Amino acid sequence: MTRHPDWIRSAVGGGRSFPHVRGTLRALRLHTVCEEARCPNRGECWSHGTATFIIMGDICTRRCHFCAVRKGRPAPLDATEPQKVAEAVVRLALDYVVLTSVDRDDLPDQGATHFAATVEAIYKVRPQCRVEALIPDFRQEGIARMVTTPLAVLAHNVETVPRLYKTVRPGSDYHRSLRLLALAKELRADLLTKSGLMLGLGETNDEVLAVARDLRAHGCDILTLGQYLRPTLRQLPVARFVSPEEFAELKRAAEKLGFRHVESAPLVRSSYRAWEAGQQEPP
Repeated sequence: MTRHPDWIRSAVGGGRSFPHVRGTLRALRLHTVCEEARCPNRGECWSHGTATFIIMGDICTRRCHFCAVRKGRPAPLDATEPQKVAEAVVRLALDYVVLTSVDRDDLPDQGATHFAATVEAIYKVRPQCRVEALIPDFRQEGIARMVTTPLAVLAHNVETVPRLYKTVRPGSDYHRSLRLLALAKELRADLLTKSGLMLGLGETNDEVLAVARDLRAHGCDILTLGQYLRPTLRQLPVARFVSPEEFAELKRAAEKLGFRHVESAPLVRSSYRAWEAGQQEPP
């Protein structure tokens, strides 16, 4: 695999919070994107006492070429999962939670009802907790169900520039993702919306800023930009490593477009320090 430059360094897990988070997740048999997607920030986030829960199983029905999550035929949904996640939130005393999921195209509603039930279960037992949901490209009825929950942030990542969609995420559609974000905002104006891109897959900075403009035109409030890191040899190789200076320049340019919050750095991921952006009060 390509040698990482000096600026790609992830934190090592440590401190009392790290084993507490790991132990709680193991005890309740919950999955996290921290592990399933081999996130480089697992050590920092777990040591901070937070985690991004991945619900609806650990097998995805899509075959995106950047992702290390297992692909195939998923198991039936665990009807007790919403309560298990809520229990983990209470045990860990979390005040900000990120939920995401695998794609479940095998389900009639793509899992939107189960996802919404998980958000509601968290608020029932810990109403002061703010929840961010990083959702798949649900259809209109799924988005309508999600916005009825007391969500703080609805996120959906476009992941890359339109030119690279067939290579990076076949089965997904750039314009469908933009419409999802716009619809969520139309249905609930106070809801913060969020999206993100991975850089280093062959896109140009001009293409990245064109996507940023599209996102703003569709009402997106929060943008994340981070370096794509190849999880295993089975995924796409890194085309190039974007320098911290370029990330900083893209952040300044994106902020001028009117985003409420922009995170742009090599190790930024959609859920990395999500609480910093999601704690902002909506307009």
